[in-house]
Amino acid sequence: MHELSLVQGLLSQLRTLAQQHSAISINRVRVEVGPFAGIVIDSFQFAFDILAKESELMKNAELEIIIPPTQYKCFQCKNVLISDHDMPESCPQCESTVLVPEGGDGLILLQVEME
Repeated sequence: MHELSLVQGLLSQLRTLAQQHSAISINRVRVEVGPFAGIVIDSFQFAFDILAKESELMKNAELEIIIPPTQYKCFQCKNVLISDHDMPESCPQCESTVLVPEGGDGLILLQVEME
């Protein structure tokens, strides 16, 4: 379960940010998990809930996970398609069926609310 090590890295980053800003608590953390990041959301949330409670700084922190829409680029005409669901069957512009996933493979810290 690599989600555990990802959460450990996130919590380390949060401790550093809190120290830099002289914060005494972290209340809310917003992250973006790309649809191609290979992260099991439930496992990531579970690991965060368990590990954050072990820290006085983050014991009450809430994790908000944003999953952006998936983007595909048409190999033929370079048209970019955005989908909240499955990969489109073809490009609506040129009808090519060769669509390539674009981006969406990251884990990005978007926002931290701290006191």
